[in-house]
Amino acid sequence: MTFFLEIVRLGLGNLRRHALRSFLTALGIILGVAAVITNSSIGEGSKREALDQIERLGAKNIIIRSTKPPESAAAGGSGGRRSFVSRFGITRAELNVIRAEFPDAEAIVPLKTVGGQILKDNLRRTSQAYGTTPELLAAARLSVDRGRYLTVADMEDRGSVAVIGARLAKAMFAVDDPLGQTLRIDNKAFTVIGILAEVGDAGGAGASLVGRDLNFDMHIPLTTAEEMFGDTVMRATSGSMSSEAVQISEVYLVAPAREDVPLYAQLVERILRVNHPDMNDVVINVPYELLRSAEKTARTWNLVLTAIAGISLLVGGIGIMNIMLASVTERTREIGIRRALGATRRNIVWQFLVETGVLSAAGGMAGVALGVGLSISIAWLVPNLHNLPVIGGSFPADARLPTRLTEWSILVAFAVAATTGLVFGLYPAIKASRQDPIVALRHD
Repeated sequence: MTFFLEIVRLGLGNLRRHALRSFLTALGIILGVAAVITNSSIGEGSKREALDQIERLGAKNIIIRSTKPPESAAAGGSGGRRSFVSRFGITRAELNVIRAEFPDAEAIVPLKTVGGQILKDNLRRTSQAYGTTPELLAAARLSVDRGRYLTVADMEDRGSVAVIGARLAKAMFAVDDPLGQTLRIDNKAFTVIGILAEVGDAGGAGASLVGRDLNFDMHIPLTTAEEMFGDTVMRATSGSMSSEAVQISEVYLVAPAREDVPLYAQLVERILRVNHPDMNDVVINVPYELLRSAEKTARTWNLVLTAIAGISLLVGGIGIMNIMLASVTERTREIGIRRALGATRRNIVWQFLVETGVLSAAGGMAGVALGVGLSISIAWLVPNLHNLPVIGGSFPADARLPTRLTEWSILVAFAVAATTGLVFGLYPAIKASRQDPIVALRHD
């Protein structure tokens, strides 16, 4: 034990005498470890955000959506303004078949698009109003921020009530409290009874799955939608007026368990292919499959980023070897004196290994601190770049780069750094121990 402590003391003393050289030698290890941790935290943060957005739609959900087929746009009339009716999407008969085929499903929730515009005084938006049932709240993993959601009583009474998304509430009621206020869908008035909590980012994976920003949705009872609006929706576009006849716009099918989702999705596709052989007006989205795909992609990118950062550790190890080889040449006479005073080859090997080990360990710890600091700083800095003077306008206000520190990246980076230093320091240590004492003493 005394021998080892003495070796450590000598090694640390030599590193202190050449502090700047020791720092520059360890710099490769420091940057390598920091790069591994930072890259891993960025990759993990981006992965987690994507997975969270997908999970918000429910990993047990299958979302069946009616979509306008491309060829329907070719239909039209004569004259300067075109008028046509396109019929597509899921029918009530198909919804009934789905309900009959999946009696053990947790929920089967239909949505029906209604109206061309949502209006309040002079404010208007293209309609994202849907007739639906109270089960949508749980199926779509939504939550009510204020007020209440639709109830069975609202369905039975065919009430003129509505629950609106958080951003629709802000757009239409910038000053007033939306609760109890009136919104119109075309010429039909509805009383706002609830406001939904905000759902993720408008451009997130969850919004892309359903083709819209859910925060601008307006929900009314399905029975009211069918009675007041029927199946035809008139939409005005530049230079034309189009009518869409869609019985069911979306269906949320909630499977009993995640493991059932792939099979349920296949069975739903078989049912729909009977009347939609090309599947060009119906889309089946399965968040669970996207979840697995996103996890696989994220793991691949993590490996790539970590491998790239690992090159820095390799370069750092080579730097340590080069400096230690130069140190062996510089300290040839010192080695000769130690050998003449009775130091064995084993003693010399340990002396140099202690120095490389300390360099690697210290560099690894400094790299961990730098990597953790960079990971935290990036997550804070990127959203605030637009506030910077002069160059702030070049960055979007909603820019984000989420990070997520992981224990494995810190432990692996430090372990690899320490191992790299020891491995690359072994050859210089062996070379030093093989110096001939007589030749070493004659060295100038």
